[in-house]
Amino acid sequence: MKKAIMIIAAMLTLFGGLAMGQRCLPGMSALEIKADMADGFYTGNSRNCGYSFGVFYSVYKGRANTWSFGGEYLQTYKPYGAKGRIPVAQFTGEVGYNLHLLSDYSQTFHLYGGMSALGGYETVNWGKRILSDGSTLHDGDNFIYGGALNLQAEFYLSDKVAMTANVKGRFTFGSDVQIYHTTYGVGVKFIIE
Repeated sequence: MKKAIMIIAAMLTLFGGLAMGQRCLPGMSALEIKADMADGFYTGNSRNCGYSFGVFYSVYKGRANTWSFGGEYLQTYKPYGAKGRIPVAQFTGEVGYNLHLLSDYSQTFHLYGGMSALGGYETVNWGKRILSDGSTLHDGDNFIYGGALNLQAEFYLSDKVAMTANVKGRFTFGSDVQIYHTTYGVGVKFIIE
């Protein structure tokens, strides 16, 4: 019990003294790396969900609002037959604006809501039209476009590093397979001055 209290006290000392730093000031920027689950919880055997990875660059504007620019890779699967699945991958670029909704007094927690425009390319079964059982796949590769709505929480560990948690709804028109995807996950944000 004493060890646990000492560890917690050490963590509060390490991170607690940095909590009152100046954060989210106009002109500051950040680089964020995200990893998300898509359309459910993905495991290696999942037949109808997937995952995504993204890298985003943000620029802080007045009142802690941000412009964000980035790219994302989304991989999902569609069930086929009794045990099979067909991979669907999207490569997208994204531009968005995030409104600062809430923060605590010490500036260690921030909540943002935003929307973005996206565009990119979708490939179904990596372009292979003939499936393993000889069937022909009618869904093809396409250019896609659309938008996203997101909600993101940031937890500052120091003045330069924040952990993030996010939920995003993506609408991608032009897809032969699926128009809407829900993603949720975590990330790490590095503040650049």
